[in-house]
Amino acid sequence: MTTKAALEAQLAVVAGFENPKVSLEQYPTPPDLAAHLVHLADLRGDIEGATVLDLGSGTGMLGLGAALRSPARVVGVELDDDALATATDNARRVGASAPIDWIRADATRLPLCLSDDRQVTVLMNPPFGAQRGNEHADRAFLDSVASVADVSYSVHNEGSKEFVESFVADAGGDLTDAFRATFDLDRQFDFHDEDRRQLDAEVFRIEW
Repeated sequence: MTTKAALEAQLAVVAGFENPKVSLEQYPTPPDLAAHLVHLADLRGDIEGATVLDLGSGTGMLGLGAALRSPARVVGVELDDDALATATDNARRVGASAPIDWIRADATRLPLCLSDDRQVTVLMNPPFGAQRGNEHADRAFLDSVASVADVSYSVHNEGSKEFVESFVADAGGDLTDAFRATFDLDRQFDFHDEDRRQLDAEVFRIEW
């Protein structure tokens, strides 16, 4: 297993969104956060030999991080064609040897049938639901996760713990880990009034 620092360096080549879409809340997952999340999942035995799903995969940061840690396969699900094209290019840049499939689909309506006996691990940085008309987007993603995953790791807006705990309890799952994350986001949309802003988030590991 490579170190977390080495994984972050490998993910530094992953390109972000060329034309981010505000309606999809397309913000890149920073390499340091992705490396931390994937490294934690690997230490917990949730990557090696597993089927890893990256829901709302964007340009592939989390899925490609997992692909560098010996999963059986990685499947990225993303609605945006442009993001999928970038993810395909990013896979070549990263040079992961694990099988990777990119699927154009709505992650809240998964067109997948996972019939083998491998563990299914979901990694995702879903929309936070911060944009008008996209409220509770992360709830819809969790609904999908609950239907397919054995374990999941997901990034949510700060202050989401009470909601996530309630959702997981109602679904019969177990929230095993929760930690805070802070990362910088460069300006992407015209309504942003700063060139860079710091975002506070929360990350959760859930057994379903």
